[in-house]
Amino acid sequence: MTDLRIVFMGTPEFAVSILKSIIESKYQVVGVITAPDKPAGRGRKLNESAVKTYAKSQGLNILQPTNLKDKTFLEELKALRANLQIVVAFRMLPEVVWKLPKHGTFNLHASLLPDYRGAAPINWAIINGETQTGVTTFFIDDKIDTGAIILQKTVAIDAKEHAGQLHDKLMHAGSELVLETIKLIASGEVTTQAQPQTEGTKTAYKLNRDNCKIDWTSNKEQIYDKIRGLSPYPGAWCYLQNGEDQLDIKIHASEIEKETHQLPIGAIVTNKKEIKVAVNGGYIKILEIKLPGKRNMDAQSLLNGYAFRESAKML
Repeated sequence: MTDLRIVFMGTPEFAVSILKSIIESKYQVVGVITAPDKPAGRGRKLNESAVKTYAKSQGLNILQPTNLKDKTFLEELKALRANLQIVVAFRMLPEVVWKLPKHGTFNLHASLLPDYRGAAPINWAIINGETQTGVTTFFIDDKIDTGAIILQKTVAIDAKEHAGQLHDKLMHAGSELVLETIKLIASGEVTTQAQPQTEGTKTAYKLNRDNCKIDWTSNKEQIYDKIRGLSPYPGAWCYLQNGEDQLDIKIHASEIEKETHQLPIGAIVTNKKEIKVAVNGGYIKILEIKLPGKRNMDAQSLLNGYAFRESAKML
């Protein structure tokens, strides 16, 4: 059994759960690499990453390089004498970093590679209507999410769950998979499999304003999946045309209603409790909605203080 000296690299809450499981399993973490503090909010107060907050609570050695090729950082990294590096939701590493430890550098990715390589695998699995996804550990190479696979674990996607719920399921599964991977490496029994070179692999593109916009001419299942795939963050958005007002809104939860109608696509139908949008083959019933400058609220709460014109529509 090899004595491991681990450097962990990660930034968001997803990575915290994995780091915590490593610490609680009594593995030696000699350093944590995370993003530099960033100004946030109106006061531009420096905000530290979730990983840094947890690492501080555990008294871990923390490095926050702005440049992963910086000579000073590389010297500090080498001084930790790590023989294994673990990466979870960090950024692309230069070869001089990922080749450094004796036992390599492995990454946890929230999909079943080779599908959904990229920045937002959890969101895109739901947006594309998948019924299952998973987590993968693989050794990093010189491209993004293409390295040799160590282990994979499949996770079912419930038809009603949103990206935040799937995030938490994959976080738990990822913690287990990382510990299994560490155990294999420590015992010298790790084996790998090259990622298959198949056509039609699906990509987890970085989310942006364009690909988060709802296209109301899509079929109702695609609209429903986009809304839940972007909830709670960053949120699927569209324009609400209400009289002379055109508002930039977000929809965080919805349901499908199959019903024949003759309304134009995007037309809004309301009563005292419901907001529905006419789409091909039925309606999208809006359960949670956020107007500019307002909090996210359920449909009935919005209707208590907001009036939709007869001509109101979603664009």
